[in-house]
Amino acid sequence: MKIKVLPFIISIFFLILFLIFYKGLKNSNIYIPENNIKKIVPSFTLNVFGSNNDMDSDEIFNEKKFYLMNIWASWCIPCRDEHKFLMKLKNSGKIEIIGLNYKDNFKSAKNFISEFGDPFEIILVDQNGTAAINWGAYGVPESFLIYKNKIIKKFIGPINNQILIEIEEMIK
Repeated sequence: MKIKVLPFIISIFFLILFLIFYKGLKNSNIYIPENNIKKIVPSFTLNVFGSNNDMDSDEIFNEKKFYLMNIWASWCIPCRDEHKFLMKLKNSGKIEIIGLNYKDNFKSAKNFISEFGDPFEIILVDQNGTAAINWGAYGVPESFLIYKNKIIKKFIGPINNQILIEIEEMIK
């Protein structure tokens, strides 16, 4: 009798263990940040790309305009993919795009802009990454749609055609 009970107990144990792991696989623990954040634009003072001048956030954002703050870097492959969509947004004339060059080499960033075009009204330099952290960025590229000094939408990852259409709908 003992011989028949032992395999049954082991089978039940592995079945319970399997069910626990299976249930764990179905539950996602991936954190997805909120995209509609509606918070005030972080205050900052950063160096303007290619100059020794600093600029405050108060000097950039006007209450009555739409802005897109785009965090990018020349070493970022997805940034290259999204650049054509930034150029389309700039050419629409309905939004100003502010670039935040993230932990980048000046010469490489300058070559990137020369090669792909300059969609930015202003490019600010975030050499140590602190400003991007204050914006709540997780990496590059990320973009923030701003209106009336509030972030109304956050786009994680590169801007694509679908996001371009979404932005164009929001700024009509």
